[in-house]
Amino acid sequence: MALDDDMALLGRQPLLSLMERDALRLLAFAAESRILRAGDVVFRAGEPSDGAILVVSGAIAITTQEDGQPAEEIVGPGAMIGELALFTSLPRQVTAIAREPTQVMRLPRSVMRRVLGESPDSAEAIMAAIGDRLRGFVGELKAVEHALGAIDRK
Repeated sequence: MALDDDMALLGRQPLLSLMERDALRLLAFAAESRILRAGDVVFRAGEPSDGAILVVSGAIAITTQEDGQPAEEIVGPGAMIGELALFTSLPRQVTAIAREPTQVMRLPRSVMRRVLGESPDSAEAIMAAIGDRLRGFVGELKAVEHALGAIDRK
């Protein structure tokens, strides 16, 4: 893929779309393209994370179980897996396996840190968006807490 195509694909991601064009260009330039065969494991649940995966073409099965059960989710072109791993290290929560020949773009956390370090406006925009998400999650948790409290009072 050409650099402009990679930038366009990255720019369709909600968080990455907040980045300045030059920052997005640096991220696209440093991203690692990989071709996977059907059955190739992208990563396994419990492994340490080091970045995100963006599906360019093909399909990836996402599962929390490794017991032969069908995947909980199948993601295709344009899906980003492990977005939070762009910003922090945490164990992978799921196992991701290519279901068919698949092209992915690997976005290492080290690259994202370098790009955001060189683009403070992009870093600020992403930080604000993540803050908004966290406030939304807290609101949802409070609603669940309230609903559970109402059930306990019955």
